[in-house]
This record gives sequence, structure tokens and C-alpha cells, in this order.
Amino acid sequence: MLIDGFGRNVSYLRISVTERCNFRCQYCMPEKPFSWVPKENLLSFEELFLFVKVAIDEGITKIRITGGEPLLRTDLDKFIAMINTHKSGLDLALTSNGFLLKEAAQKLKDAGLKRVNISLDSLKADVAAKMAQKDVLHKVQAGIDEALRVGLKVKINMVPIQGINADEVLEVLEYAKARGMSIRFIEYMENVHAKEQLKGLSGDEVQALIAQKYAFKAIGRQGPSPAHLFEMEDGYIFGIIDPHKHDFCEDCNRIRLTAEGMLIPCLYFDEAMSIKDAVHKGDVAGAAEILKEVLRNKPEKNKWSSDDQNEVSSRAFYETGG
Repeated sequence: MLIDGFGRNVSYLRISVTERCNFRCQYCMPEKPFSWVPKENLLSFEELFLFVKVAIDEGITKIRITGGEPLLRTDLDKFIAMINTHKSGLDLALTSNGFLLKEAAQKLKDAGLKRVNISLDSLKADVAAKMAQKDVLHKVQAGIDEALRVGLKVKINMVPIQGINADEVLEVLEYAKARGMSIRFIEYMENVHAKEQLKGLSGDEVQALIAQKYAFKAIGRQGPSPAHLFEMEDGYIFGIIDPHKHDFCEDCNRIRLTAEGMLIPCLYFDEAMSIKDAVHKGDVAGAAEILKEVLRNKPEKNKWSSDDQNEVSSRAFYETGG
């Protein structure tokens, strides 16, 4: 069992396999050139897997593959199969923008993937193109349909931004609900890489929009999940992820690993330790010690508190997968 310095059980590892992305979303990396870290700087899947085995053996039970856009990394299904073969029954998931998912969904399912979170910020082609700075909607929806067809559980993520897609909260909710998919509305997380002057909807504002048409009740958070859940009269549940509330961090069970081998204890903070040398050498004990040291340094909470709305992170979310 992995326990951090505040007594929290850490059981969830998020692995960013690439910082490359084929979108340039307004709230993430709108100005970044279409370049990427040289392949020789990245850990191989075999090196990542060496650390993953350590993490699983120490108590990790949930793994999410992220990016950038993880489907840009060749043979991702083989990496997923390596993890699944080491220990079946893990909660093994993927976060994707969905653009390449139609071609990949069956291979990912066959490799052992169970769930996929897909970003869907608009159901209007022109708005989706404005958000991603690319014509994306048709291929994203095709990816969603294929993921459902092959039997993957699908959760939709939406980041509502004032003046861009905030008027589509109800439409995206109904799109997810009609297809039996979960949905999470994610408050925009202020960061220096995003487009200037963006302003997201607060969780309360999202609730107010939904309440114009549907009755629902709050049912709170489930375990260490950061989402506050709400149940509609027909039993459908939606969630809101609000990093500005203090309880966002109370039960945090997550650590993050970048494609270059930086092990990060908190999404917000820049502090990290590298496992690169250890896995290059095949030093399992060294990798395990770095893992424990990172847990000792895991902060109690992030800085996105309601007390200071001016805090802006310098963390590049395309490196850590959010």
C-alpha cells in the first residue's frame, strides 16, 4: 500500500505517454507549435512498464493513459496489453480527444482497455473547430460511436468556456445521456499556456443551466474521485469537477508520470522527480525509492482554492494529461 505524508492511500497512476497533440485547444496549448519532444528523450514502453510493475506491486490499482493525445504514440495497444498481462483486473483507462479513436478502439479493447474518457466541448462543428483550432467534430463523434460499439465504457468531458461553448451544456449533457455515457463538466483550470482572457463557467453556473430544464439532487463525491455528482429524476448521474473547492484534494489518490520520466505528486505543483536513470539501468529498487520519496513530498492541496482566484499554474497540462 502506498501512503503519502498526509495519510492518503495513493492507488491511481496517470501515465502521459506523449506531450504531442493533434489539437490546439484554447484552454490547453493554443500557441504551441506542432513540434514534439525527440523520441530519444522519451521513455520506451518497456521502461515505462518497468516502473508500472513497481507501482502495481506497491499498491496501484488504477491506471489511466493520457497525453497530449496518447493515440499519437505508435503501438499504444501493446503497452496496454503489457500492463493488463502483468495484472488483470486493473482499472485500466484512457483519456483521448477521440480524433483517432475509430481506428484504434477495437485494438485497445482487445489489449485490455476498459474505459475511455473523451473530450467533447461542442456539438457544433464550427464551435468545436474554434475550440480545437481544427475541424474535429465528425471524427470525434465517429470515435465515440466506435468505442461504444466495441464495448468500451465511455465518459464525456466538457470544459464550458464563456462566450464559446457555455450555451451547449444542456445539449452535450443530453447527447451523453441518450447514449448511456457518463459526463463530467470540468471547470477551466487557469494556466499560463492557455489563451489569454478565457473565463470558464463555475460549477454553480453549470448547475443553474441544467436546472433550467431538469430537476436533480446532489449526491456528493464517491471515494477519492474529484467529481461532485448529481442525480436526475430518472436516475442519470452527471458530475462537476471543481478544483477551486477545498475538498478537491481531501482524498487525492493520484500521482502522475510524464513520457520523459518525471514523477509528479500533484497536478498543480511543478515539483517532480525523474525515474529516467533508474529505469534506464533496470534499477527496480531505485525506482521504488523514488516513488516513495515523491509520495512523501505530495502536497496536502493544490493552489486553486476559492480564497485566491488569481492563482495561475505554470504546469503544462499537455505534459501531464490533466
